[in-house]
Amino acid sequence: MQMELSIMVNVINNTDLDKIAQTIANGEKDKTSLRKPVKLQGQWNLDPSIGYQFKTELSYEKGKQVIEIDSPSFLGGNGNRLGPMAYCVAGITSCFLATFVSIVSSKGIKLTKLNVNTECIINFAKTFDIADEPITEGINFQIEAESGNVDKQQLQELVKMAEERCPAMYSMKHEINVNATIK
Repeated sequence: MQMELSIMVNVINNTDLDKIAQTIANGEKDKTSLRKPVKLQGQWNLDPSIGYQFKTELSYEKGKQVIEIDSPSFLGGNGNRLGPMAYCVAGITSCFLATFVSIVSSKGIKLTKLNVNTECIINFAKTFDIADEPITEGINFQIEAESGNVDKQQLQELVKMAEERCPAMYSMKHEINVNATIK
């Protein structure tokens, strides 16, 4: 008789809580384990007939993805691909939602719906050296979240926790040192 081995995976809202618990445990033993590099190598396309301006290949745990970026026409591109700021806003949004879902899931809350509408007005006055104004006044998330076991007020409290813990939110609120050099 062959015994079937069943492995219980603790997944809520498409978030593996066992993996998160292991990451936390490792981080408590060694904080350096929480430092994760993000690297890319990109090429600016000098040929306007190609249809985009920038191309990079990003690696992730199980593969690679090529991303092509083209600035909107008002910034000198052709608007043939998403522009850099669209990728930034999409990254901020997905990071924020991932943080929110992680917190919600860790509390044992199962969501029945989660959608977001994000709006961010980008001010290009500084880019064109017209005025020294902030690049944006902020980012707004209209979150539609539903759960069978908690109310909207409880979910709103967890949104506030996500605002405090989200890596993208933290990056926007704190100075990031930049070092750009010509090789």
